[in-house]
Amino acid sequence: MKARPAITAIELIQFGFELQDIGQEPTIGIPIYKPGSTLQSGGNAIKIHTDTGVTGEFVGGAPTDYAAIRGFARSLIGRQALERDKIYNDVKQATRQIARMGQGVVDIALWDLAGKFYDAPIYELLGGHQQKLKCYASTYIGDREPDGLATPEAYADFAEQCYDIGYRAFKIHGWQEATIEEQIELVHAVGRRVGDKMDLMLDPFCALDTFGDALKLGLACDEENFFWYEDPLKDGGVSAHAHKKLRQMIKTPFLQLEHLRGLESHVDFIVAEATDFVRGDAVYDGGITGIMKIAHAAEGFGLDVELHVAGPAQRHLMASMRNTNYYEMGLLHPKAGPFGGPIYKDGYRDAIDAIDENGCVDIPEGPGLGVDYDWDFITANQTGSQTIQ
Repeated sequence: MKARPAITAIELIQFGFELQDIGQEPTIGIPIYKPGSTLQSGGNAIKIHTDTGVTGEFVGGAPTDYAAIRGFARSLIGRQALERDKIYNDVKQATRQIARMGQGVVDIALWDLAGKFYDAPIYELLGGHQQKLKCYASTYIGDREPDGLATPEAYADFAEQCYDIGYRAFKIHGWQEATIEEQIELVHAVGRRVGDKMDLMLDPFCALDTFGDALKLGLACDEENFFWYEDPLKDGGVSAHAHKKLRQMIKTPFLQLEHLRGLESHVDFIVAEATDFVRGDAVYDGGITGIMKIAHAAEGFGLDVELHVAGPAQRHLMASMRNTNYYEMGLLHPKAGPFGGPIYKDGYRDAIDAIDENGCVDIPEGPGLGVDYDWDFITANQTGSQTIQ
């Protein structure tokens, strides 16, 4: 029997890179297509080292997650690395006053470590069965560039382009600043063009100021038979009462909970009848351990869980969940490329053309997360690091 690995050190790494033709939306600062611009971007990575030589790795998460990890990492030194559920609960308690930041990053790295220890991909450890994951094309937010996502018709053109590539579902992120009339026309333009052959979703990313505007836009989704309506209100997507009231007036299913972290808040929102689909994020919601808890809880209510953004952890999770529909391929744009940085060297990709002819992606088959991170690139562009031991 192999010796069980104990954690000896936790290494936190920051790195930077440039994105071409990308700028920052001036109101909320998220990436937006801007030809000729260069955006200084960056990423974060974690390595969990053990006394058996097995190392768990994950590249992802925000700087705030890594700042939080520094606050509890020392308490993990000497712990048995395979005791993921015990660590999950202890870290959840330790981070209770900082929105559980950092918990998901550590948990994903521990699952990668476990997969390497047992020489198996994570989805096999989870009892997963799916081999192909259906994808939806998820757009950048709208811009005002002549060759970008500047008009409702430009979005409709892009939806047709994605259909031709092989996607059978398309999610709209509209504009941060636009009249409600233009947002409604966007829904109708895409619906008229591809609504008879694609599942359509709308995510206003909490940009709408009033309940009235959210209602009007939801009724437009009803007319075009949208598959879901996500995060319309400027409450940040957290008011169970407001979303329950909207659900009573709109027939399009709601997808909520991207901005509430963890199992308990998800269950409370479900019980309040404030959503139809359940959003889960591996980094936000306690890692792979946390998402599987949410998936099983939602299954008990008869609801589906839709995972936020793309990545190898999401693929393993989807392969292990019965109650899920689509992999979010994004963010995509007719002119701009992905903005995650070139962090893989084994051919793993999340990009507009990463799907097969049936609009699907595969699950990585290597041990753990099953991907080979490009540590040469990360190290060459490193901007900071810290090792806790």
